[in-house]
This record gives sequence, structure tokens and C-alpha cells, in this order.
Amino acid sequence: MPQSIEYQKMMTEIVYINLPGPSHPIDGMTGGELLHGFLADLYTAPSADIKSFVMGLCNKWNVRYVEGGAVASHDIGKKK
Repeated sequence: MPQSIEYQKMMTEIVYINLPGPSHPIDGMTGGELLHGFLADLYTAPSADIKSFVMGLCNKWNVRYVEGGAVASHDIGKKK
């Protein structure tokens, strides 16, 4: 009889989304810039239910929002 294998994925990478993001899409934006604006807009959802859902997804996928602009690469390890 085969023995079951226990597997636990330990995610160590965290994605930081700097706020504020682009306020609206413009011609020539890269896919990353469009995604940045989209994710920043989700963070500002007016509904508490939507915001709770978004934050639940962020926890699942190791995504963090950072207020006040860019995160320097040497500061990433300091974020909680």
C-alpha cells in the first residue's frame, strides 16, 4: 500500500504593491503598469465586503500593499 506524502509549500516571496498606483490607464502602459493600477484600485474599494475579499486574496498569495510609494530593495526584508 503506498504511503501518503505530506507536502507543504513554504512561500518566501512577497509581492509589494506601492500605493498610490496609476489613477487610470493610458496608451503605452506596460502590462505591469496596468496590473499595478488595477490592484491599487482594488485596495481602495468602497465596500467593506470587497475589501475583505481582496485582503483575503492578498494573504493567500503573499501580496502586501505599501502606502507612500516605492520600496527600496534593501528595505523589503524589513516590511511586516
